[in-house]
This record gives sequence, C-alpha cells and structure tokens, in this order.
Amino acid sequence: MIQNFSLFNPSQTAHPVIRKFCCSSRQVLVRSLSDSENSLRLGYSYTVTERDKQHFRENGYVHLKGVLSEEEMDSLEEIYNGFLNKQLVDPSKLGKDFCDMSGDYNRPLSEFNIINIMLPSKYYPPLKGNLYEQRSASIAEQLCGEDMVMDYDQLLAKPPLKPEAVFHWHQDLAYWPVTSDTRTASFWLAVDDSNEENGCIRFVPGSHREPQLRPHLPLHGDREKSHTLVSKLRPSDQFVPAVLKRGDVTVHHERVVHGSGGNTTKTSWRRAYVIAYRSQSTVDEERRMGFTHSHNDAVEVLNEVGKEKLNS
Repeated sequence: MIQNFSLFNPSQTAHPVIRKFCCSSRQVLVRSLSDSENSLRLGYSYTVTERDKQHFRENGYVHLKGVLSEEEMDSLEEIYNGFLNKQLVDPSKLGKDFCDMSGDYNRPLSEFNIINIMLPSKYYPPLKGNLYEQRSASIAEQLCGEDMVMDYDQLLAKPPLKPEAVFHWHQDLAYWPVTSDTRTASFWLAVDDSNEENGCIRFVPGSHREPQLRPHLPLHGDREKSHTLVSKLRPSDQFVPAVLKRGDVTVHHERVVHGSGGNTTKTSWRRAYVIAYRSQSTVDEERRMGFTHSHNDAVEVLNEVGKEKLNS
C-alpha cells in the first residue's frame, strides 16, 4: 500500500508554471524538498548551465544529472508502483490510456512489453504539482521561455526479460498536431538506472534541425488498432544512448529522432516518467482541436496529427 507521505499545498513559492495547473487547495504528495549535494538543485528549481543549453539547441536533447535526489525519488517511486500494481487506479477505467506501446490494443496485460500509462495525473489528481513537475517546469522555462506549460504526462515501464520491449524510432511531433511554435521540452526521468541492457532512450543528435518530419507509419495497421508510429533510421544516422542514473533526466525537442531497445536483463526494470512542455498558445490550439494526448481521443483527430505542409 502507498503510505508514509507528507503532504503540501502548491503555494506562491511554487514555480509559476505549476500554479497554472494546481488549485491552492489541492494536496500534493512529496516526501522531501531539502537542498541536496547537487549544487544545481535548489528547492523547486534546477539550474541549467549555459553548456547544457547549448547542447540542447545543437543536438535536440540534453542529459541533466541529479535533477531529483534519492530521497525525492523514493516518494515518486511509491506512486509509480501504485499504478503498476493497480492499487491507485483500475486500468479498466483508463481505456486505451493503459496499453502496451509495442503491441496492439488487444494484447492482454500479462503479455505487455512496454507498460504505457497516459496522463497519470488526470487519473490520479494527487500526483499533480509534485516536485518533479516543479523542477521540470523551471528547466523548461530556462530552455524555451516563460510561456511554457505542461502539455501531458506519461509513465513508461519495461519489465525485465522483455527483449521485445522496443520503442521504435520516431519523432514526437508525428504523434502531435503540427503548430507554428516549435518550442518543446519533453522530460524523461529515470526511475531506475537506465542503460543499453535494460532499454535506455537513444537519440539521433541534430535530427531536430531537419526541414521536414520523417515518414511515420502505424506499427499495427492503423491508429484504431495501436497508437504506435514507426520511422526508420537513415544510413548516415548515428545514435547516442543516454545512460542515466536514477534521478537523472533527458530533455528533448519534438523533432529529434529517438527510440529505445528492449530490456534483456533478468532482474532490472526500466521505468521512466515523462512530462512534456509546449507553449501556452500551442496547448490551447491542441485542446480546441480536441487533442489531449489521450489514446482515447477521437480517431479522426489522431489521424490528422503529424502533418505539415511541404516546404513550409
């Protein structure tokens, strides 16, 4: 059972991006807000160095170390496991938002390779405003500007002994409406140490600067059968594995090509907690279209995303 959490309310000391999403009376689960040995991590904020900002601009992603401490990770991990153990939310109430990102929607839970839970804070509101949201909001502002807001969140877990848990090469924007504002900060928090053996995320540096999205096709026929889209690497592409320690994050652009391999270990889980930020105007535009990042969004809406005009 989930227990032994302290509670706090988002207040005027919280990051302004978080306050947009949290009413003052909502209680949020966090165990520790203490400053850490990492000098970049302070309270609700994390300082991004100029070198890391440049790496993000040039390569389309950046690895930030120690965004959360071990103690802070313990609190999030208990909630994360509450989802995986079906203690917090009944998966049957999530519809397509509880699925296997390597298979079609008919695959039974016992056969899942990549456990995917979309919008966890929608289905479990006490998750909103947690310390990871606070710190990622401060980082998104430093990388992209003051008007960045949280667009969606997601849990992705690969159990051990799942070599088929391959997240195919793709660009996030293929899943999303194409808008004029291309600023994006998608965070990937390592809940476990993440390496090539258990399926760490991998990036093709600089691919976010290509003038057009690469072709993507549904993995299992169409978007009604499966949410997963697949692109291909080019002969000239060279990918870089992001080997992360628990509490590290990567932040990436919506156009950078990325994916991950299967989990070939015998005992090691590879759990990730994703939060994506886009500009307020972009999120407003998405919602007017009926696009919420839920796999339960209307199929006609999902079929229109990831399209851009040639030579635009």
